[in-house]
Amino acid sequence: MKLATVRTPDGPRVVVDVNGSVRGLHEFTSLPHAIRAGVLSRPDDFEGSQIDDPAGLDFAPVVTDPGKVICVGHNYREHILEMGHGLPDFPNVFSKFTGALIGAFDDIELAAESTAWDWEAELAVVVGRPLRNADASQARTAIGGYTVANDISARDWQKRTSQWLLGKTFERTTPVGPWLVTPDAFSDELDLAITCSVDGDIVQQSNVSDLLFDPAYILAYLSTVITLEPGDLILTGTPSGVGAARDPQLFLQPGQEVRTEISGIGQCINRCVAADHLTSSI
Repeated sequence: MKLATVRTPDGPRVVVDVNGSVRGLHEFTSLPHAIRAGVLSRPDDFEGSQIDDPAGLDFAPVVTDPGKVICVGHNYREHILEMGHGLPDFPNVFSKFTGALIGAFDDIELAAESTAWDWEAELAVVVGRPLRNADASQARTAIGGYTVANDISARDWQKRTSQWLLGKTFERTTPVGPWLVTPDAFSDELDLAITCSVDGDIVQQSNVSDLLFDPAYILAYLSTVITLEPGDLILTGTPSGVGAARDPQLFLQPGQEVRTEISGIGQCINRCVAADHLTSSI
């Protein structure tokens, strides 16, 4: 099963795809609300209208209103090594604000305040039920689904201090979507190709299996400190190939296209624009 949030003339609506049959659910404008109501386990219990042309949907961020956006850095073994670091003992956790999120096909805003915009293809997890003080087995059952993200980063702002937040949460920079794919589509051992290309040139090519801390471990670890709630969005880290690790370094420019893809989940295709040329909206 797949879920998404789309823009309509009447505002955002949750859509569900069950075995290729796509419906817009009448009562849900928010994915967290739909999850809390039981859509993940009982999608047919809710009224909806058939969507005959899913290709025409206008995708918002798959979760437009997560209570929390939590990210993990330095979590792919090859990426950790390319950045010159040792393997960490614990997840390196930071956060974003929701204003950073955009839809899977929206424009990425490159603010002029940074000259070091970098790509970071990521597997993202959406929490499916409340979770606190869980072990990895319990956390695995709390995964609502997986989606595609790109943690576009302003490296110069990220490196200004030891805290990464401001380099990670510029508004309208983080595509997420288009679909949330439920865990029953995958085995517990995620074996999914992940790639990022810029103007058709592959810059990142890896597999989710290279994660040092897998999604269940991350959720369990976070739940020790905070209660994770339905709809919370967790970005799990990026593989090797980022622009900051190249010699010479290579960064994104307005006019370029970033394509982020994870096998079995989907892809985001985003045009980079200067801040004053942004046209998309949530």
